[in-house]
Amino acid sequence: MTQLDSEEQAILDAFESGEVKPAEDATATQQRHQDYAAAMFRQDARINIRLTSKDLRGLQKKALAEGVPYQTLAASILHKYVEGRLCEHDR
Repeated sequence: MTQLDSEEQAILDAFESGEVKPAEDATATQQRHQDYAAAMFRQDARINIRLTSKDLRGLQKKALAEGVPYQTLAASILHKYVEGRLCEHDR
């Protein structure tokens, strides 16, 4: 098992001792997020795009590091961009 830092261990201890209780709306929140996830991965349209070989290899490497198929990663990136949640940052 991965080592926990002191804060993580305190949270785990509190949970296991029953000190931590779910929020009143936890079930509704969980269901809402499950619905979001299901909608995110619903595939109802197909596109074909051309990329440079370099960009495709880069996408495939990133997807491998994330443990997802590169097509799923590409769809996720496009979805985040369309939703306004993909931001540029300075390198």
